[in-house]
Amino acid sequence: VIGVVIGKTDVRGFPDRKNIGSERYTFSFTIRDSPTYFINVNSWGREEYIRSLSESFRVGDCVTIENPLVQTKEAEREEKFNPVTPSCYKLLLSENHSVVKTCSTYEMDTKLLSLLHLPVKDPQDYYSLGDIVANGQSLNGRILNVLAAVMSVS
Repeated sequence: VIGVVIGKTDVRGFPDRKNIGSERYTFSFTIRDSPTYFINVNSWGREEYIRSLSESFRVGDCVTIENPLVQTKEAEREEKFNPVTPSCYKLLLSENHSVVKTCSTYEMDTKLLSLLHLPVKDPQDYYSLGDIVANGQSLNGRILNVLAAVMSVS
């Protein structure tokens, strides 16, 4: 699978239920290879492997993923912690079988880079800040998608 990384989480550690007293580490990222399709990628393993893998690329990089495990995602559980994707699958990376390589600049397709700036939600599924201000009472308690731009950071 070749795609551009459009999102990435931080590395987290959790107690390993199988080996009491030790920890397993994880992080996830989302890749996109077309305007319509993007998928979440999860990786679990030893701290050294996960930290090294996480540090090997960043959002905006083009990556090639070899030998991932394709799994059906559990929509309710998965989408609490990862972006909602149009696929009913996710990719799982294994330390022993999977490889993630960063594409060099000359290998990168400009079409992939242009995907970095496309919204991942349906354009009809957003509220503007003006809509929220005008209709705040009727929207109270609802979860909304907001489309806004950052003008400055200070």
